[in-house]
Parts: sequence; structure tokens; C-alpha cells
Amino acid sequence: MKISDWRVPHEWVWVQSVAIVSLAVLVALAAHWLVMRIALRTGRRRTREARAMVLGEIRRPSQWVFVSIAVSFAARTLPMDRDVRELWEQLLGFAVPALLGWSAIAGMRAVQRIVELQSDISVEDNLAARRKRTRATILGRISSFFIIFVTVCLMLLSVPGIRTIGVTLMASAGIAGLVVGAAAQPALKNLIAGVQMAFTEPIRLDDVVIVAGEWGRIEEIRLTFVVIKLWDERRLVVPVSKFLEESFQNWTRETSRLLGSVFWYVDPAADVARIREAVGRAVQASERWDGRFWNCQVTDVKADAVEIRGLMTAKDASISFDLRCEVREAVLAFMRDEMPEAMPRGRILFPEAVASPQQDGRRL
Repeated sequence: MKISDWRVPHEWVWVQSVAIVSLAVLVALAAHWLVMRIALRTGRRRTREARAMVLGEIRRPSQWVFVSIAVSFAARTLPMDRDVRELWEQLLGFAVPALLGWSAIAGMRAVQRIVELQSDISVEDNLAARRKRTRATILGRISSFFIIFVTVCLMLLSVPGIRTIGVTLMASAGIAGLVVGAAAQPALKNLIAGVQMAFTEPIRLDDVVIVAGEWGRIEEIRLTFVVIKLWDERRLVVPVSKFLEESFQNWTRETSRLLGSVFWYVDPAADVARIREAVGRAVQASERWDGRFWNCQVTDVKADAVEIRGLMTAKDASISFDLRCEVREAVLAFMRDEMPEAMPRGRILFPEAVASPQQDGRRL
């Protein structure tokens, strides 16, 4: 029997290849575990929570990156045919950009979560925190879009056929690109507006706004649209470009503190000084008043009533609304119980009541 008739050497090559690849995977996993442990244990203790959050996000993609690098180095020592080696290179051309893109997105999301962790918007003065969260959210979405775009381009460029015919396809698709660009103009406009909003900051997360006659809070900012949570739990979806092209009210642009107003319409003969004292007692007795300012003035005189306006301050829009309702009810109760003459009355003057006695005598 000839030596070439033995199949043991050929099978041994496959066993050896599998063993080398398996050993490379084990070494990569061990190295990854060691790097993660060192990265978590080293550094300052007060930043350990942030580092644990980052490592938790990038643990899985970085693990696959370690494995792919180890297998690629081990593959150089394996005996392969030309076709098998080309196929292996194609797989690496797809896998490496995909894993790098996955790791980049995971790292970016980890940074975004750290910003959200360090920016507490539940505090009373949360302007700086809302600014950081808004920028992190918008820039994070933009970065994810570009990372995915670059990753897909690198994966496609690993195919030789696309590299050779890419220029031809781009030249022949010029007219189609113009048509698609014209059709996608609203989406592109909103996308560019989203980038601009990240730096100009006309709105931020948790801002109180009035858009299209609706009062609500900014709940979510996407690349092309904004979700507003209305006061009755509805959601208003608004294109991003609307906040850059049209006027709207932002009640928390600089600070969340607001000056609220309440109006009463009383009889022209009412004692305004007593009503002013009642307004002051109601405002100062309320826990919702922040102690900055209150006032009560006559702002208008009509034919059958006098308009009285009360001003009062609160730390945010929701508390201001409740404070206004509370003061309005308290003053109405005061006028009902102690000043019923302040309630507006309608006066009607009949001609018979002012007729002269001579006219009455002639009628008789």
C-alpha cells in the first residue's frame, strides 16, 4: 500500500486546524475577560459605576472583536486552498467592519447613558441637566446614523465587484439620485434641522411648550421629529423643522419659574381693597407659592363689571397652574361668604320707573 493511500494525514490536518482555531478562541476569550477585569478594577473608585456602565455596553461586541482578531491570526498558520482563503478573506471583510461599527455604537450609547446618569432632571433647577441630555440624545442619534452608514460602506467595499463597478453605478444613477433627493427633501430638511437643533437648542428635553395651541412637555427628540406629551396624556408628534421655521412658546427656555395670572370680574361698587387683601392671604397661605412676588390690581373697567388681575409666582408650570386654581377658588369663596355685594349684577332700568307725575296724571 502506498503512503498516498492513507487518509489519516488529511484528516489530521482538519483536526489540527480545528484545534488551532479553538485554542485561538479560548485565548481571545481569556484575554477579553482579563482586560475587562483590569479596566473595571483600575482607576478611581468614584468613577467605577460609570466604567462599569461603559464596559457593560461594549462587553459583547468587544468580545467578538477579540475572537475575530485571534481567529484571523490563527488562520494565517493553517493550510488553505486558494478558494478557501479568498472566501475567508471575504468573511473577514464583512465581519471586521460590522464588529467595529457595533463596538462604536455600543461605546457611544454608553457615553450617552453616563451623561443621562450625571444629568438629573428631577431636581428643581434642571436647566443645565436638560441641556446636556438634549445634546447627548440628538448627537447620539446622529452618530449612530453615520456609524451605520460608514459600516455598511466598508462592508460593501470589501467585495471586489462593487469596487470596480461603483464609479459606473454612481455615474449612471445621477438622474435617479436627483429624483430621489427631491422626493426625500422633507426628510433631509428635518435631518439637517435636527443637527442644527443640537447646537442652537430652541427646545430641550422636559421643556414646557405650547405648539399648535397644545400645552405639553418635550418627551422625546428624534432626528426628524419631536414627541410632546400633552397635559391629558396624548402625544403630539411635530416635525423638527417646525421648531426652526415657526413660532412657538417655550415656558422653560431660561428657567422653569413662571409668573401666573388670575382674573376676577366683580361689581363696580365692590371694595377692591378688601379683595386685594383676600388675594394676598390666599397666595401667602399656599405652599405652591415660591415667595418671590404677588400682586393684585384693577386692570380694566367694563360697563357692568370691573376686571381684577392677580399675579403670583411658582417654581414651574404645573405648580403655577395649581396655584392659580387654588387662589381663584379661595377668592371666590371669600366673595361668596363675606362680600356677596362684590358679585357682578345686571341692572335694568324700566322707563315706567322714571316717568314724571304729570305724565302719569294725563294717562289717568
